Amino acid sequence: MGNITETTLLFILTTVGAAMMGVFAIMVRMKAIKKPATVKKIIIPPIMMSTGFLMFLYEPTHLPLARIIAPLLVGAAASYLLIRTSRFEVHNGDIYMKRSKLFIFLLLGLLLARVIIKAIMGEQIHLAQMAGMFFLLAYGMILPWRVAMLLMFRKKQQEIKAPLMDMPMREKT
Repeated sequence: MGNITETTLLFILTTVGAAMMGVFAIMVRMKAIKKPATVKKIIIPPIMMSTGFLMFLYEPTHLPLARIIAPLLVGAAASYLLIRTSRFEVHNGDIYMKRSKLFIFLLLGLLLARVIIKAIMGEQIHLAQMAGMFFLLAYGMILPWRVAMLLMFRKKQQEIKAPLMDMPMREKT
């Protein structure tokens, strides 16, 4: 491969892989938004993603406490932005997630942050540990966001099911 070191090649491959996963996540999200939301669609992503914790059975991914807490806090901060901009709308009796442009920008921002952090700290932190930290960041973001989405969804369901007597009467015009 000429002058490219193994570390540089890994950096390039993992960055391209992360970019492809980000694009895939955006495409899936844009497709999902066109269909009514359900409890199942809200809770399945963090449940399925939780299998990623199995990576920590692999010894090289073990992290000191500070490298566990920091990405979880950054993920929680990012989830706050998603929670604040996530809304549900009712159309024809079905509940839909309202499109948020922040989701795309947040994913792109996290990808950029990942590249910068890997470039700066890549030599100081083992690749397996770095992968674990980025996983924790993503999980720290998705779990609070999905819990909040579930609460918002349930509230919207209750609004739909409110008895007709509780609704104000409107005059026909």
